[in-house]
Amino acid sequence: MENNINKAHMDKINMRKEITKYLKKWPWFILCIIICGAAGYTYLRYTTPQYLAKTQIILKDDSSKNSESVIFKDLGIMSTAGTKSIENDLGILRSRRLMNEVVRSLNLYIQYYIEGEFNDIELYENVPFSIHVMGFDENLLKQNGGGRFEVWRSSNKIYKIKNLQTGRIKEEEPGNTIDLGFAQIIIRPRENNRDYEGKTIVQFSEINKIAANYRNKINFTQADENSLLIGIELTDPVKEKARDILDQLIMEFNRSAIEDKNLIAGNTFDFINERLAIINEELDSVETGKKIFKQQNQLTDIHAESQMFIQNASDYNKKRQEIGTQLELSNAMLEYISSNSDGNLLPSNLGLSEGGVNDQIDEYNSLILDRNRLLAGSSEKNPMVIKLNSQIDQIKANVVQSLNRARSNLLISQEDIQRQASSIGSKIYSVPTKELQYRGIERQQSIKETLYLFLLQKREENSLAMAITEPKAKIVDRAYFSDYPISPNSRSVYMGTFILGLFIPFSLIYITGLLDNKIRKRVDIESMASNIPLVGEIPKMKQKLKLIKSNDRSVLAEAFRILTTNLQYLLITKKNKNSGITFLVTSTIKGEGKTFTSINLSITLANTSKKVLLIGGDLRNSKLQPFVINKSQKLGLCDYLADDTLTLDCLIQKSSLNAHLDILLSGNYPPNPYELLKTEKMGVLIEYMQKDYDYIVIDTAPSLLVADTFLLTKFADIVLYIVKAGFTDKELLEFPQRAKEQEKFSKIAFILNHVSKAHLGYGNNYGYGYGEAKERSWSKGYKSTVFDI
Repeated sequence: MENNINKAHMDKINMRKEITKYLKKWPWFILCIIICGAAGYTYLRYTTPQYLAKTQIILKDDSSKNSESVIFKDLGIMSTAGTKSIENDLGILRSRRLMNEVVRSLNLYIQYYIEGEFNDIELYENVPFSIHVMGFDENLLKQNGGGRFEVWRSSNKIYKIKNLQTGRIKEEEPGNTIDLGFAQIIIRPRENNRDYEGKTIVQFSEINKIAANYRNKINFTQADENSLLIGIELTDPVKEKARDILDQLIMEFNRSAIEDKNLIAGNTFDFINERLAIINEELDSVETGKKIFKQQNQLTDIHAESQMFIQNASDYNKKRQEIGTQLELSNAMLEYISSNSDGNLLPSNLGLSEGGVNDQIDEYNSLILDRNRLLAGSSEKNPMVIKLNSQIDQIKANVVQSLNRARSNLLISQEDIQRQASSIGSKIYSVPTKELQYRGIERQQSIKETLYLFLLQKREENSLAMAITEPKAKIVDRAYFSDYPISPNSRSVYMGTFILGLFIPFSLIYITGLLDNKIRKRVDIESMASNIPLVGEIPKMKQKLKLIKSNDRSVLAEAFRILTTNLQYLLITKKNKNSGITFLVTSTIKGEGKTFTSINLSITLANTSKKVLLIGGDLRNSKLQPFVINKSQKLGLCDYLADDTLTLDCLIQKSSLNAHLDILLSGNYPPNPYELLKTEKMGVLIEYMQKDYDYIVIDTAPSLLVADTFLLTKFADIVLYIVKAGFTDKELLEFPQRAKEQEKFSKIAFILNHVSKAHLGYGNNYGYGYGEAKERSWSKGYKSTVFDI
């Protein structure tokens, strides 16, 4: 339980630290938000707005059983025009052919612009003149690479047309035909813009390209999968144009559906007229024969004795008439099918008693219409066309087979009726032959009259079907548009730029943190080298750092006071309390502030009235020469170790920094510094100095570069290992840790140097620079020496 609480507490602290890391960079966030906001404003200012136009329609289902469709089915004129599913209707609405018709009807291939400050502004309803196209050749337009003209009206009311590609200018009066090469046009001024003399750019484009552009922009929505309610949307910079395109699209769709319906009715009308002409001739022939027969045989009425037999035979005659009519229709249909090409529609609803044949004919006609629509925008090699051709051939074969089967059944029925009629005929055998012949003539006349009247009725019904032009799509809402643009959306743009303004600095800070391999704050050391204590943090100054002076209340002085205090806690376990304390100052590489730390640490200790000796232990690079009083004296440690005649009393010098601070310079550069430091004389020197001084501070060489430092660690009570913030790589912390594990450093502590104000302590949240004395231009006293770390 306690572990969970500690973990939650640590997570909270880590989260707070992460947030604080970004909050410290708040000026960057504000700057990026301002820049991104300005970019968003510029985008909104100069981007062409897009407007949305909408409309709604209901596609009528041909298979629906509403009252209107039932009435037409009873009349035998149930139309099979149009598609059988909502997907097919949507396919027609999306078709290239239909959109091409819309472009032609609205002259959308002619666009009008006026020059704007940054972009051309398209005109639609407020064009200052009208252009009537008398002839238009797309091929020539394509060869010319398009047609772009500048049109304006001069002071004498003459129109000037400048070809922007060639620079040629034509002048014509309003109403005259103008030859543009690919088109002949007539320009007339509009009533409300007769005096307008500004320049207008007229752009002629290919119809297919304009149609393809709007096809891609139109969006169709369906309430649900089975709904016939279709929403159509179109976005365009000119909202009035988008509205007109949607209205024209629905108009063209309805016109196409009506044309398909009238095409079937027209073919049926032609077929009925042909049959009526043939039946009329046959009926005239029968009536003429009847008249001649009656004249030759002087017949006026049927004998009474034949009435009874004829009455019995009348039922059979009626059946023979019905069968004869059906045979005539079947033969006529078979003859029509055999004499017409595969691409023609078949007459429907002629009254065939075989119901399956009528359904097959309806299906055949529907497939013919679907194939013709596909062929309007593709070729015979289209897989859908090939598939439809296969289905058409199969259904046609089924129709022929069904008609032949129906005709065979009718012939069988006719033979059966003949056999039954023979039994009646035997009873009227005594009836005179002339009477029988007369009845035969009347039967022929009745069959022809029945068929003739039937075809007349069908022709009227078909004419009625042609007269009724019911639209395929019922308009629920006419096209309308919003007065506010949908794109660009200012709210979305500003929200996006705001998020982008936050994301850019956030990502840069985050990526910089991931790629940063430098030690920057105490947490970096504590997390990577927790087995070595951190006893002090030396702040980074705004300018070059000054050395500490007496009664100094600066942040730098306070940092070294805290350092010396922390060192006291590490020295509690020191065995010999009477000898001086030895600090060895080193680092991993050069430039991390060893000498700077050694001098200021020595000054801080000396300010407590303790005797302090600062030894230049780096025999390869002497840096303490500027801080002694006698700068001409250059002998030091190296000379003492190499020359037995020299004594320490003549080598140790008073410093110019503090009266309690003495300095032993490193001396002249030796050829063998490692061998000198390895001698026993070095141990004797340290032991002797520990009796005379309270503190001994040894400024040594970088421990990673040379082995000199490891020879001196055995004399040190504490090894102060300098790490420079923003300079030392994190991976270099492995070196002092390995050295401690190998017992090369008996007692080691880190000092973090050059720490920025933001990273000092725990993020400078607890009174950075508390009690710091402000520098004044008239301050007197010790003139601090500037030292570059």
